[in-house]
Amino acid sequence: MVDRHWKNALQPRGVAAAVVLAGFALMLTVNLPGHFEFDSIRQLLEGRRGVYSNWHPPVMSWLLGVADAIVPGASAFVIFDAALAFGSILSLLWLAPRPTWPSVAAAALAVSLPQLFLFQAIVWKDMLFADACLAGFVCLAHAAVNWQRPRRRFVLLAGAVVFAALAALTRQSGVVVLPCAAISLGVIVARFASRRRALVYGGGFFLACVALILGANTALQLRASKALGPIEQIEDLQLYDIAGMLQRRPDLGLPLLEREAPAMARRLREKGAQLYTPIQHDHLTDDPIIHGLIVASVAAVGRQWRALVFAHPGTYLAVRAEDFSWVFLSLHPNECLIYEVGISGAAADLQAAHLTQRYDDRDAWLDEQYGTRLIGTPALSHPVFAAAGLIGLFVLLRRRRPADLAMAGLLTATLFYVLSYFFVSIACQYRYLYALDLSSIAATFYLVMDWHWPRRAMASQSAASQDNSAVARDS
Repeated sequence: MVDRHWKNALQPRGVAAAVVLAGFALMLTVNLPGHFEFDSIRQLLEGRRGVYSNWHPPVMSWLLGVADAIVPGASAFVIFDAALAFGSILSLLWLAPRPTWPSVAAAALAVSLPQLFLFQAIVWKDMLFADACLAGFVCLAHAAVNWQRPRRRFVLLAGAVVFAALAALTRQSGVVVLPCAAISLGVIVARFASRRRALVYGGGFFLACVALILGANTALQLRASKALGPIEQIEDLQLYDIAGMLQRRPDLGLPLLEREAPAMARRLREKGAQLYTPIQHDHLTDDPIIHGLIVASVAAVGRQWRALVFAHPGTYLAVRAEDFSWVFLSLHPNECLIYEVGISGAAADLQAAHLTQRYDDRDAWLDEQYGTRLIGTPALSHPVFAAAGLIGLFVLLRRRRPADLAMAGLLTATLFYVLSYFFVSIACQYRYLYALDLSSIAATFYLVMDWHWPRRAMASQSAASQDNSAVARDS
């Protein structure tokens, strides 16, 4: 019996699982209690006070408040967040009947990349979104593999609903996860049952996610402040676009602003083009005069932005393309924040959060000996991970095992999420597209661990088709 257990442990699945678990433990050892910056500290304070400004997703602040109640700070949140990512990748090993030895090397590479070794300990909503998205689709993949076991299937589908809803609550454009997950589930069900049942499952999944999101958001808004966070964020984006368009075409007219908000129109004429930069919108919206006029000019700015976009779509798209290129291409590491280590923030916020500035020996090693050396390499390049994701998507859609369809849905969802930043990008920080990197890492690991294509894939499809009638009866 003992010999058999050791033999199983020394198979590729057991060794790869040990590597992932060791990577998780080492990541926590090196990084806990986590890394904070301005946004992280503000969200921790909101969670501790139980009052949400809506400048950040309230679900993130709520989770930080729960974690802070368990252990002061964000250690519990970091462990939970990282457990979603590492646990999801670990569970992929049980989607294949017999993982191959290359999965061990793939696991070692995955846990050594900064996306898992460093970013998972940074208290940013972008990590939570990516991890929840990954966990949701991995639950769908396991449900596909366990479709003939109704009880296990419904537990996994319930988990997928919870994680997909959490992803959508964490980032505004994260709602693209919902239709992608629902369609993936429908396609999976169509492999086992009728199209009608596929529509029922897909539609039911989507409605369950929407209901959970609406219920959670309603509950969180009971503790929201009266701040106009989302409204001002939209205006910030519109002002950013207008300033970028003025930089490209100084002759553009602003008739609506000049009539309804002349002070804002005058300031944009004087300083808008000069303050615009694809690095971030703060240079523009933190201008004392513009900042003081934002609340009073919400409606006028919105109308002027729409008029300019419809009248000069080419100029608008050129501005958007420049902004998107800065966040996606990863070509300006000196101007665009890549990662954060230690604790940094405003003195008043640090005092209120009972935190102190931190840049200790571990932080210095992470920054100077680890992170900095990877900047400018494929390890920190969104285009590299986008290429890996597109290749993986092609292979998954050609192979089309039931679990493949869920992993293809993951890649599709994150690619759509990335494309949304063409229209909403207001800064070039690397973290905004972190979900692309993580989903590509997970999908590549999934493919490498069981690389049998197309001969084995065809055999698997044949076996699946033979089981269709029996599985349909269980459905």
